[in-house]
Amino acid sequence: MMIKITLPDGSIKEMAKGSTPMDVAMSISEGLARNVISASFNNTTVETTTELTTDGSLILYTWNNDEGKKAFWHSTSHVMAQAIEEKYPNAKLTLGPAIDNGFYYDVDFGDEKFTDADFKGIEDRALEISKEKHEFKMRPVSKAEALTVYKDNEYKTELISNLEDGTITFCDHSNFFDLCRGGHIPNTGIIKAMKILSVAGAYWRGNENNKQLTRVYGISFPKQKDLTEYLHMLEEAKKRDHRKLGKELDLFHFSQKVGAGLPLWLPKGAALRDRLEQFLKKAQKKAGYEQVVTPHIGQKELYVTSGHYAKYGADSFQPINTPAEGEEFLLKPMNCPHHCEIYNARPWSYKDLPKRYAEFGTVYRYEQSGELHGLTRVRGFTQDDAHIFCTPDQLDEEFKKVIDLVLYVFGSLGFENFTAQISLRDQENRDKYIGSDENWEKAENAIINAAKDKNLTTVVEYGEAAFYGPKLDFMVKDALGRSWQLGTIQVDYNLPERFDLTYKGSDNEMHRPVMIHRAPFGSMERFIAILLEHTGGNFPLWLMPEQAIILSLSEKYENYAKKVLELLENHEIRTLVDNRNETIGKKIRDAEGQKYPFMLIIGEEEEKNGTVSVRRHGQDGKGNISVSIDEFASLVNEEVKKTLKTFEV
Repeated sequence: MMIKITLPDGSIKEMAKGSTPMDVAMSISEGLARNVISASFNNTTVETTTELTTDGSLILYTWNNDEGKKAFWHSTSHVMAQAIEEKYPNAKLTLGPAIDNGFYYDVDFGDEKFTDADFKGIEDRALEISKEKHEFKMRPVSKAEALTVYKDNEYKTELISNLEDGTITFCDHSNFFDLCRGGHIPNTGIIKAMKILSVAGAYWRGNENNKQLTRVYGISFPKQKDLTEYLHMLEEAKKRDHRKLGKELDLFHFSQKVGAGLPLWLPKGAALRDRLEQFLKKAQKKAGYEQVVTPHIGQKELYVTSGHYAKYGADSFQPINTPAEGEEFLLKPMNCPHHCEIYNARPWSYKDLPKRYAEFGTVYRYEQSGELHGLTRVRGFTQDDAHIFCTPDQLDEEFKKVIDLVLYVFGSLGFENFTAQISLRDQENRDKYIGSDENWEKAENAIINAAKDKNLTTVVEYGEAAFYGPKLDFMVKDALGRSWQLGTIQVDYNLPERFDLTYKGSDNEMHRPVMIHRAPFGSMERFIAILLEHTGGNFPLWLMPEQAIILSLSEKYENYAKKVLELLENHEIRTLVDNRNETIGKKIRDAEGQKYPFMLIIGEEEEKNGTVSVRRHGQDGKGNISVSIDEFASLVNEEVKKTLKTFEV
């Protein structure tokens, strides 16, 4: 008997009933079959050896797919667990999932300790097991049998107790087995390189009332070269960690007294922030935005109306009570409700629209302390927020204009490598969304067409839309190849409904405006963190808090240093003077550490000729040039022009 297998490109393969995904791969090409490491059938992860008995859709995954990597890393967690169990027979294994980069396994080592010194032994044994090319095989187990097998492991027992009889499977490889749902590579032989990265404490099921386990983090690759590159990237990432650079460059500070997740911006960091703000404000002004300012708190009712209270009320900052009975305020988690009320301040006609309100609005959301991370996860952050209120006919054009603004921001800050993710509704389950099908189709088509007209590289993700509307998220790759979500544009038919926003149309009737939410940076804090790591602290020249530092060879040249400083300030070049009684070598080393783009060295020669000796950051003095002050100013301005794009409306 034959079954019909539909492949992602729409082609149909007729295969004998009981064929496996690997058989399908072989029927396409031997080269593909060699690289296939996982598969999905009718949207369920299966093994490459699973027998297919019905018609259905099959996706074959290789290492190049996220799903392939997931199966690869999850399979390696089994191999590592085997190596751990051999060395620590009393250890109790719990869960070992794949994560974004690699995998972990949570282990209860009992009285024994697992430290950095134990990593190498486990790695070596895991690679020995891998070389033996053991196949991963799934087998069904009854609930009673599974409970008997794991009677001494309270963690697995808890997991099994919550499963239905008939749905429980074990995965075997070598002489090791584990409770597992599936999703493995064909055999261990594909794992050619593996590294344990770190250990950390982790509570069972993430509940701090439970026992603390040891979480062993690892990663693996099909080639040794890939591991070497990954470890090099990690080293580089350590050097570029924004928390480390923020401290070294005096940009921001966290204080326990002020509170976790609440950054303090130091003068240099505040200057950097301000420059980013001014840069966007200038472009926004050109694009017809109006600046507004709203309070940091709002009455509880405001957020009940907007729906944010239902989303953030229970798990975030609690209401603020005033002396008046029954009066409750909340720290604002979003700026949108305030902007809706600004729109509502007076009636509008279709001739007045679009209205574009922008605000660098600080919002507050409670994150658990374990979730906080430098500037990327904080409790108080400033969004470069704006809301556009327009007619449905204006939506397409307004959306494209916002894309232009986002591209201008990315281009001026050196983020050249990005993908636009079109986040749409779930294709089946429409219940979780608000608004009519007609409105949704309009909004979705507006985003799809705008992205197409702008020739953006896009991916479509179904089910990723917000409950009130579809969105376009910009996924940016940084210098280390890591992907970050930066910048978002959302179309919303829901809030205008909730706040009863209207405008008078050309037919003299009242209509609902459409609302566009947009934030090119996303949050100032997170954006600066990512920019710091992307550039390693060497920001584009136009953004640098200080662009040059004057280093005098001795105190004899202090007056000339002062004169140079004044001339450069007239040229609007941000400059400092280092007149410390230190050697020139020490001054250069310190200036390099602070990442000043230009060091201007002055001594007898320079004073006599009215010049400066220019040394660039990171060039070890190679290519030093002597130029006049005007020539140096031209050099800086030319360089700024190269990176700071002109915003065209």
